[in-house]
Amino acid sequence: MGVGRVLHYPVLLKEAIELLNIKPDGIYVDGTFGRGGHALAILEKLSINGRLIAFDRDLEAVNYARECIIDKRITVIHDNFVNIDKELEKLGIKKVDGILLDLGVSSPQLDDPNRGFSFSRDAKLDMRMDTSCSESAYEWINQVDQGELADILWRYGEEKFSRRIAKNIVELRKLKPIETTLELAKIIVASVPYKNNYDKHPATRSFQAIRIFINNELANLEEILKKIPLLLNMGGRIVVISFHSLEDRIVKTVFNNMAATNKLPKWVTVQHVEAEYSVIARKIKADSNEIKQNTRSRSAIMRSLERLK
Repeated sequence: MGVGRVLHYPVLLKEAIELLNIKPDGIYVDGTFGRGGHALAILEKLSINGRLIAFDRDLEAVNYARECIIDKRITVIHDNFVNIDKELEKLGIKKVDGILLDLGVSSPQLDDPNRGFSFSRDAKLDMRMDTSCSESAYEWINQVDQGELADILWRYGEEKFSRRIAKNIVELRKLKPIETTLELAKIIVASVPYKNNYDKHPATRSFQAIRIFINNELANLEEILKKIPLLLNMGGRIVVISFHSLEDRIVKTVFNNMAATNKLPKWVTVQHVEAEYSVIARKIKADSNEIKQNTRSRSAIMRSLERLK
């Protein structure tokens, strides 16, 4: 076994590992490997008979994992976590003891200007988590219908000036294609009045919305949350870390619905109905010390669900 240098500060690491309640000989899934912070912590808890299946849709993250973590207990897969069930079936695995999802864009993706996620540095618009497939933000932003663009900015970014931003983007791209992150950010900033009233950069919500749409993030989250409970062994747990209200709302709703016991019609008379699942963690947030070390953790919210029977 060997581990290279891991330059990453995983969010809510201690809390996530505690919630997974790792069994030394268990099988676990890290659905968002990133740079391996959570994965390494899981491996430390596993015996030689334990197993970790790590997924990432970003080929750079997958290559990093294969180069830096030499350990027979880990299997690294280049795929979207939404396909966990199919990939586990290929490995002959029917059930697992725990699944961790650290949602959203990773710190390395944000920090690499060539990926085009951030408006803090100039780069060609891209925003794809998996650069081997799908449409880039550059391609999409230069051909999308104005009405659809406004709807996306509102739905996924909750941007109240979405229509004004969309109108200006469409007008200015008639003159020349919008090619870089700073070009797009400049248009957005110019479209937003009362900039001093924003608690964040005026382009934050729009960039979030475009990234979520390009990577189909919310639809993928909804789909995987339907699949995961069926993959858990008894006592198995899923831990989800989200970074904005849209993600957290989905996780909260699905978990609460699964843990509810009143699924039978009101006219059915029963003495007691045991829930199949239990919400064991609600809205865990980073403390002040972690936020000082890693400002990204400020918006993180963690929830966890356990399969009871």
